Amino acid sequence: MDITLRQIRAFLAIVQTRSFTKAAALLHLSQPALTVQIRNLEAALGVRLLDRSNRAVEITRVGLELMPVLQRTVTDLDGALLDIREIGAGRRGTVRIAALPSFAASLLPQVILACRRDNPALGVLVRDAIAAHVVAMVRSEEVDLGLTGGAVADAELDVLHHTTDQLCLVYPADHPIGRKRRIGVQDLVDLPLILTNPGTSLRDVIDAALLGIGRTPTLACEVTYMMSAVAMVRAGLGVTVLPRSAREVRVEQTLRSKAIDDPAFVRPVALVKKKGRTLPPASAAFLDACIAAMQKMEG
Repeated sequence: MDITLRQIRAFLAIVQTRSFTKAAALLHLSQPALTVQIRNLEAALGVRLLDRSNRAVEITRVGLELMPVLQRTVTDLDGALLDIREIGAGRRGTVRIAALPSFAASLLPQVILACRRDNPALGVLVRDAIAAHVVAMVRSEEVDLGLTGGAVADAELDVLHHTTDQLCLVYPADHPIGRKRRIGVQDLVDLPLILTNPGTSLRDVIDAALLGIGRTPTLACEVTYMMSAVAMVRAGLGVTVLPRSAREVRVEQTLRSKAIDDPAFVRPVALVKKKGRTLPPASAAFLDACIAAMQKMEG
């Protein structure tokens, strides 16, 4: 016969009150029902836990030895149930998200802060990577959510939200390009460009835009990180193209940025998850905050 939590609680209530009548009232049970619970518990354990008489209830020596074990069992189970409820409500747990470095540095910090104001115990694991790696991590379920760039045409992924990111030319404040009222794709042809490595979502957009007019970029340097590109521009090695959302565009006082007025200079952005997989409650709540932040970025 299995031992139930109701039986253990019945025993502990009787020990606490030293009375079947008081314990039954405490547990909102009839006295006969409480008696049955104790009999079943004793039968399951194969020992007598209580000595009962018309005048008193006494705990047996075996009952005294088992009481701390049973109390600890109830306490641990109550704690586990509380944790489960908190996880189910999205107030605990770990959000696992992979994101392009530009969004890991700009959009995600505010989303994390907003979520932690409501749920301080929330854990967040961020993997910043290029678009191909973001998609691979979502597909392999290393993360639950991915914030990636470029067109997403993967049968294993669901696109939960999509938007676009305008690309800007970033240049020194005294650069002649700054005097132009409008910067178009033709203006980039002969400029020494500092670009992110081939295969990144940003580089793919730039290469495709220039190829659309039959040209390739005039490379001054290739880098992995946007901050490195900004440092190269600051040193006077050339100009770079970055997304408008990139934090690096806004932090440099000696540099300026201007949107490239060409529909080809727009990077698609998508928030994705593995198709057919249910998001953990914490990640589902985080998803809503991410979408709200992306919509604000669109505005």
